[in-house]
Amino acid sequence: QVQLIESGGGLVQVGGSLRLSCAAAGRTSSSFAMGWFRQIPGLEREFVSAISRSGNRQYHADSVKGRFSLSRGNVANMVYLQMDSLQPEDTAVYYCAAVDGSLVYTEAHEYDFWGQGTQVTVSS
Repeated sequence: QVQLIESGGGLVQVGGSLRLSCAAAGRTSSSFAMGWFRQIPGLEREFVSAISRSGNRQYHADSVKGRFSLSRGNVANMVYLQMDSLQPEDTAVYYCAAVDGSLVYTEAHEYDFWGQGTQVTVSS
């Protein structure tokens, strides 16, 4: 079993930045492709960003392109989501996800493991 542990959420003003971290614990002998999704209460979970197992490919939703970026840490299965120029519409619970695959995955159903979520609130 794999446990994903997110951190870094919080309250930030419009135009500010936050960095979310996600660490995968458990079956760490494999390197996972990882992604971030977000959800507003009452709405479906929305894709944000994803990165390949190797870290050399990443993909972002149009709504965050140019503002969000992903990087992988030196520790296996550690990923960071850097969020800049945050806007009120970025307010949501952000979830980290992982899958044992070699591609970049943008659909929630493609992921096998999920974190508990971390709240991001952008105040205007």
